[in-house]
Amino acid sequence: MIPESHQVRSVRLYRASPFPLRWSLVSSLLDGAVFSDSSIVRFGDKWWLFTETSPDKFDTLQLYYANDLLGPWYEHPESPIVRADPRRARPAGRILVLQDRLVRFAQDCHPVYGSAVRAFEVTELTTASYHEREVVDRPVLAGSGSGWNASGMHHIDAHQIESGRWLACVDGWAWPTARRA
Repeated sequence: MIPESHQVRSVRLYRASPFPLRWSLVSSLLDGAVFSDSSIVRFGDKWWLFTETSPDKFDTLQLYYANDLLGPWYEHPESPIVRADPRRARPAGRILVLQDRLVRFAQDCHPVYGSAVRAFEVTELTTASYHEREVVDRPVLAGSGSGWNASGMHHIDAHQIESGRWLACVDGWAWPTARRA
């Protein structure tokens, strides 16, 4: 598990023993900067780590890779792979591996943090190059305007189940409403 640990300026890997009752620190994968909502994936015989590094603007996505989960980790030569774009920089959950392609989810942080979730297909991923394209030209998840996700959505974890259908766990938010007298 890699929980949010931007407060300690690192990306930390934890192991459960026994699951899910006790967690212990295995290693700090990256140190020295504010790394937010890090997403990690194994693809093409490498580990890839996507992390947002602009804590107030939510507009910069860094990419790192390693041969081994515990490192060493190297910054990708095209990193940051997203610059000055709060609509697609901040990770929004686990990256999907669909046979030979990846789908990366990003929080749309415009006009505010976690307004919606967008999906991007990674069309090229090597240690020398990176390219992606938006799957559809609109969010795949957005706030409903009422209820638990009235104000926005900022996380998705999609799983294909045995029937071939998909099940997604999502996270949304709503501004608290004022109490009535």
